Amino acid sequence: MFKNESGTGAANRLDDAGIPLANKEEAEINPDLVRREGFASEAEYRAYLATLGGEIPFDAYVAGTVETCEEHALEGHLRELREELENLQARLQVIRRQAATVLTENARWADASAHAQLGDRPWLKLAGATAAAFVVTRGLRRLPLGTVATAALPLAAAAINRKFARG
Repeated sequence: MFKNESGTGAANRLDDAGIPLANKEEAEINPDLVRREGFASEAEYRAYLATLGGEIPFDAYVAGTVETCEEHALEGHLRELREELENLQARLQVIRRQAATVLTENARWADASAHAQLGDRPWLKLAGATAAAFVVTRGLRRLPLGTVATAALPLAAAAINRKFARG
């Protein structure tokens, strides 16, 4: 007999799908116990288990599968939340940098504006103006302005009335 010729015997037996069986043990397997597809219903599943001689609780198998699926869904949701948190942290960092830049630029603008208005030493000139205002205010408080204001008030009122009368 040649290699390509088909002979009879266990070596050339085919299974349900038309695939040659590998050894004699596979040829002796009960075809009722071999399932190549899923089950149409729970009753078919239980009948199949009865032919195998064992009892596997269907509810426990399904519950375990559902719990596994829920765990995967929760892990995926947790991963998405972590990515969103990282994204928000990166955006917050950008906002912080922008705020620092704005503050720095505002300080530079104020300094440049003061230099433009008051010359080379604007803060020294502002300090001098503040000190001069303090000294003038102290001097005015020591003057007896109460009696002067009392005498000048009727004169000022008369001058205002003359302006309104002309106009």
